[in-house]
Amino acid sequence: EVQLVESGGGLVQPGGSLRLSCAASGFTFSTVAMSWVRQAPGKGLEWVSSTNGGGGGTSYSDSVKGRFTISRDNAKNTLYLTMNSLKPEDTAVYYCVLGRVVTGPRGQGTLVTVSS
Repeated sequence: EVQLVESGGGLVQPGGSLRLSCAASGFTFSTVAMSWVRQAPGKGLEWVSSTNGGGGGTSYSDSVKGRFTISRDNAKNTLYLTMNSLKPEDTAVYYCVLGRVVTGPRGQGTLVTVSS
């Protein structure tokens, strides 16, 4: 059974940083692409970033490029999203997703609130 558990969200001031983690189990983590998506209050799912199984092949949405970094530790079956220079518009529930499809299997999410 695929399990994805996100953590690391919280309240941060504009300009601040956070690192999200996603612990994965139930599949061979190192062989599959993984993604982060987010859902802002009252809006639909938005793709944020993806990486291939080996950690390369990273891609980012224009809204986060240059501020967010996706990475993974295949020895720990964990996906990360390092978020810098956070803006109020980054406020959302962040989900890790198995694969590159926004609607793929995902965890319960972790809430990031950017506010002063």
